Amino acid sequence: MGENEEVTRRDFLKTGITATAGLAAFGGVSFITQPGRVFGANDRVRVAVCGLHERGMDHVRSYAKIKNAEIAAVCDVDENVLARRVAQMEKMGIPKPATYVDVRRVLDDKSIDAVSVATPDHWHSLIGIWACQAGKDAYIEKPCCHNIWEGRQLVLAAQRYNRVVQHGTQIRSATAIREAVQKLHGGALGETYMARGLCYKWRDTIGHAPVQPVPAGVHYDLWTGPAPVHAFTKNRFHYNWHWFWWYGSGDLGNQGIHQIDLARWGLGVGFPNKVSAIGGHFMFDDDQETPNDLSCGFEFDLPNGKRRMITFEVRHWITNNEAEIGTPALGAPAPPPNAPRLGPNAGTRDTIGDIFYGSKGYLSTGDEDAQTYKIWLGEDQEPQPSVTAGDDEVAHFANFVDCVASRKRENLHAPVEEGYTSCVMLHLANASYRLGRTIYFNPDTQEVVGDEEAQMMVRGVGRGYRAPFVVPEEV
Repeated sequence: MGENEEVTRRDFLKTGITATAGLAAFGGVSFITQPGRVFGANDRVRVAVCGLHERGMDHVRSYAKIKNAEIAAVCDVDENVLARRVAQMEKMGIPKPATYVDVRRVLDDKSIDAVSVATPDHWHSLIGIWACQAGKDAYIEKPCCHNIWEGRQLVLAAQRYNRVVQHGTQIRSATAIREAVQKLHGGALGETYMARGLCYKWRDTIGHAPVQPVPAGVHYDLWTGPAPVHAFTKNRFHYNWHWFWWYGSGDLGNQGIHQIDLARWGLGVGFPNKVSAIGGHFMFDDDQETPNDLSCGFEFDLPNGKRRMITFEVRHWITNNEAEIGTPALGAPAPPPNAPRLGPNAGTRDTIGDIFYGSKGYLSTGDEDAQTYKIWLGEDQEPQPSVTAGDDEVAHFANFVDCVASRKRENLHAPVEEGYTSCVMLHLANASYRLGRTIYFNPDTQEVVGDEEAQMMVRGVGRGYRAPFVVPEEV
């Protein structure tokens, strides 16, 4: 179940999800929920970016390009990162924002309209729920939840408080990908019955990291937040937290959630009925807990008695390309001469995308960076012209900002309800891998069928929540 945690059935049964009005518990402080402001034609949405180490700076760069957005505040628990990013923003010509180390103080700031969350995964749902309760909208990086239960709480909070909550699967705003999905839904492949998601991403070993003092300027208690306390090591901090169960969900939730989401979207399915995953942590002797190779299968029962299937693979090292994904033929740039096999110049060594299979042919897509698709039709697999569009990442943030200003949640490209549904898939697959057995799921109740241990795992009981950073039972 985790790292020496004890789980009781009493803990598991305390899972009420009733939405209630009134005061909300906010890190030990009660506050009255705020309705948010009404935007005029010339008003700009004031955004606070939370988490600046890596992905958060992509948020900053994107919002800086959006005319009706203003980066009003930034927040990071590492004062060194915070100072460095503010200096970078100054060089970029971005007006100096307010700075915070504690996200609770961001939510206290009544001048903030929305938060953009790029923290480690274990903080995503909690910040999103708190934001909704504080009358603020939220852009939540993928995956939107660290377990199924808290993701459902986030969805309930967004609905209860009528907040705009966008999931950070920016591939849903990619022009070429949206066109590909339209073709899939329009019957370009005939009856599309299966999708494959590929996450073949070169990942080197993280090695072993000893316990060490918390670096100066790092508010490690705030970083730990809802998770259990663990002595500081560099492998449990910047980026490598992805590979530990208390904070992340491996590459299935890190990179793979983009391709899981697209596979489900293109296939036109919701929650799975049956999930099975096998894999392991192969090759490297290091601190990583999550698997670096994983094969997953998802089955979906349709109302008409038919079934659909999604398979998903994570691979971490030397592997092959498929369906031209990850090659220059499908939109990725050719690597420079003598490019290293790992790191930022190793793009074409990654094979990240989706393949859809139908009665008339198959279609492959690139990832959220190589926004492209190609179709092969007929028994001879005749290739059709490939379609490629430019980088539309800014479009995803712009879609969020526009919906915040208009209050039209229905116009979101990746509403939290869709993000949560895809996150259910990844958490069920990880639970199947960890428990070593197939998991059956009831889409109507959103609960595991006939397996209390698996249900406790996806409920997050084994890890628990550390006060005062607790996802509320009632939102």
